[in-house]
Amino acid sequence: MAKPHVSMEVGSDGVAVIAIFNPPVNALAIPIFTGLKEKFDEATRRNDVKAIVLTGKGGRFSGGFDINVFQKVHVTGDVSVMPDVSVDLVVNTIEDCNKPVVAAMEGLALGGGLELALGSHARIAAPRTQLGLPELTLGVIPGSGGTQRLPRLVGLPKAIEMMLLSKPILSEEGKKLGLIDALVSSQDLLKVSREWALDIADRRKPWVRSLHKTDKIGSLNEAREVLKAARLQAKKTAPNMPQHLGCLDVIENGIIHGGYSGVLTEAKVFNELVLSETSKGLVHVFFGQRATSKVPGVTDVGLKPRQIKKVAVIGGGLMGSGIATALITSNIYVVLKEVNSEYLLKGIKTIEGNIRNLETRGKLTNDKAKKAISMLEGALDYSDFNSVDMVIEAVIENIPLKQKIFGELEKVCPGHCILATNTSTIDLSVIGEKTNSQDRIIGAHFFSPAHIMPLLEIVRTNKTSAQEILDLMIVGKAIKKVPVVVGNCTGFAVNRTFFPYSQSAHILAHVGVDVFRIDRVISSFGLPIGPFQLQDLAGYGVALAVSKEFRGAFPDRTFKSPLVDLLIKNGRNGKNNGRGYYIYEKGSKPKPDPSVLPIIEESRRIANMMPNGKIINVTDQDILEMIMFPVVNEACRVLDEGMVVRASDLDIASVLGMSFPSYRGGIVFWADLVGAKHIYERLTRWSELYGGFFKPSSYLEVRAARGVPLSAPASSLSSSSRSRL
Repeated sequence: MAKPHVSMEVGSDGVAVIAIFNPPVNALAIPIFTGLKEKFDEATRRNDVKAIVLTGKGGRFSGGFDINVFQKVHVTGDVSVMPDVSVDLVVNTIEDCNKPVVAAMEGLALGGGLELALGSHARIAAPRTQLGLPELTLGVIPGSGGTQRLPRLVGLPKAIEMMLLSKPILSEEGKKLGLIDALVSSQDLLKVSREWALDIADRRKPWVRSLHKTDKIGSLNEAREVLKAARLQAKKTAPNMPQHLGCLDVIENGIIHGGYSGVLTEAKVFNELVLSETSKGLVHVFFGQRATSKVPGVTDVGLKPRQIKKVAVIGGGLMGSGIATALITSNIYVVLKEVNSEYLLKGIKTIEGNIRNLETRGKLTNDKAKKAISMLEGALDYSDFNSVDMVIEAVIENIPLKQKIFGELEKVCPGHCILATNTSTIDLSVIGEKTNSQDRIIGAHFFSPAHIMPLLEIVRTNKTSAQEILDLMIVGKAIKKVPVVVGNCTGFAVNRTFFPYSQSAHILAHVGVDVFRIDRVISSFGLPIGPFQLQDLAGYGVALAVSKEFRGAFPDRTFKSPLVDLLIKNGRNGKNNGRGYYIYEKGSKPKPDPSVLPIIEESRRIANMMPNGKIINVTDQDILEMIMFPVVNEACRVLDEGMVVRASDLDIASVLGMSFPSYRGGIVFWADLVGAKHIYERLTRWSELYGGFFKPSSYLEVRAARGVPLSAPASSLSSSSRSRL
C-alpha cells in the first residue's frame, strides 16, 4: 500500500492540483506537512503553473491534524515535535502565495484540514461536506489560524459556536454563511475549482486573503459584547477547561491587534494548552476508547463475528425497555417478554415513549421511528425464542429467579444463542450454575437509561467462549455503545470501583461534614452531580440493595450507614417521591431540603463516629480526596485482580459509566497525575483515624513505594502478581 504522501499534477490549463493522500481521512501527519510545503514551493517556482488547487484523495479533503503527534508531545513534554504549520505553511506558503490557491473540498474538512482551506483564496465544496474545528474536544484550540480566519468569514457568533461547541456544519450552511464560495457536484468539483483558480489569476474573481477581512467582524464594541457573553457561557458550561477561555482570548487579540498578531498569539496559546493536564486527559480518553476494541484471545485469534438479527429481552422495566429501545433503533428485531399482559403493555408503552422522545430531540427521523416500532414484538411465553440469536435477561436482582430463567432458556433457545444477563452486581457463575451452557453465559451490563448511556460492560467468566464475547462486542458497537470487556466479580469493573464513592461520602457526613457541601465539591471537580443527589436519583431501594451486595463481598471495607433507613422511615425516597436530601418540584432545579438535617443529626448520633464527639474540620480539597482516593484504591484492586484488560479500559468505563470528567482522563489516569505516593500517604493517615475502609491496597502501596505509575502493566513490577483475566 502507498505511503502517506502529497502529489502534484500540472494540467495543460496551467493549474497545479496538489492532493493529500493518507487514508482513511487524509490526516495531516508530519510527512504530509513536509509534502505540502515542497509541492507548494515547486508550484510557486514553476513558470508553467498559473494557479493551484488543493484537494484530498479518496473523496475526503482532510480530517485534520494527526492526533498521534499529540501523544508524542505528551510523552516527551517536547512541543518542538509539532511542525510550524500556522505561519510557515498557511500564512507564508498558501495565503501569501503569488499564485491563487483554491481548496476543492468533499467528504470532510475538519480541524487542520479546514484551516488549510481557510488560508486558501477560495473554497469550493461538494454537497454535504462536513466543515468544523473540533480541536477544543482535545483540550487545545485551532492552531493553524482557525481562530482568526473563521470569524472573518462567517462572523463572530457563528465562529464561536463552531469552535467552542466543536460543532461541524455542512457545506450547504457554509455557502449561506460565506465560508464556501460555490457548491458543486462531486464530479464537477475539480473542474470548477480549476476554472475558479484561473479566474482569480485573471482578476475575473476576487483574490481574498481571509486573514485581512474585517467586514464580518462588526465594531469593536459589538465584538466585545459577543465575547463577553461567550466567556460567561464558557465559565458556566466548561468551568475546568482552560481551552475555552484561551480560544476566546486569542480571537479577541486578533480583533484588536489584527489577524497576524492573532495568529502569533494563537500559536503561543496552543503550545501552552497542548502540554496542559486537560489536553493530556482528553487525548488519553480519545486513544483509550479505541483501545477497548482490542481484547487478547478474542479479537486477535481469527474469529469471525456471527450476525445477530433478533434478540429477546426478558423484563420490560426501566432497564429492559431501554435495552430494547437501543436494539430496535439500530435495526435489530426484539421480542420483549413479560410475565403478564399488564406489564407487557407497560413495557411497550415505555419503549414507544423512548422512541417518541428520540424523535422529538431530532435523534430519529419519523420514518426511522416508525421502522423501529415495527421491529418490536411482545411475548408472554417462550414460543418465539426458538429463532433468537441472543437473549438479554433484565429482571429484578433475585438469584433464584435468574437461575430459573437461565435453566428455561437453555431448553428453549437454539444452540448458537448467546445467553446474556444485565445484572449489575450478581456473580455470573451463580446465575449459570444450574445450566450446562456456561460457555454461552455472559454479562451485558448496560447503564441507566440504557438507550442513552454509552457504556456496555461485557462481563466474562472463565468459561465464557471467545466467540460470545466477540459477538456481543459487535452488537455493542452496532447499537452505538462502547463495549468494555471486564472480569466477573461483585459489581464488575465500574460499580465495584465506584462503590466506595457513596460509602466515603456517608463516612464524611457522619463525622460532621455538610452533605450539600460534599455534593458541591464533587460537582465542581467535574462530576455532573454529587454522591447524595446521585442517591436521590437512583432511589433508596437501589442504595440498600447495592450496599448489601458489597457488604457481603467486602465486609472488611464497607460502612453500614444508618442514614438511608432513617430517610425511608421519614417517608423519603429521593426523586421518586420528590423528597430526599433535596426537594424535587416539576420544572425547577433540585433544592437542598433543610428539613433533612435533623435526620442526618440523628444518624450521626447512632453511628457515633466523630473523634471525641467533635465535628472534623476539613478543606474542600480534603473532601475531594476523602471521596475520590478510596475509589482509586478500589480501582487498584480491580487492576491487581486482572478485572480489566488494561488500565485505560477502566478510565473509559469511569468516564462513560460514571460520568467521571473526560478532561481528567479517567480515574486511573487522574490518580497518576495526582501521584500514587500522595494518595497512599493520605489513605494511610485516614485509616489510622477512621478505620479499615481507608486502608491502602497492596497494589497501591507497592507502586507508591517504587514510584511506578498505577496504570503501568504488571510487567513493570518484577515481583507483581500475574494478571488473572
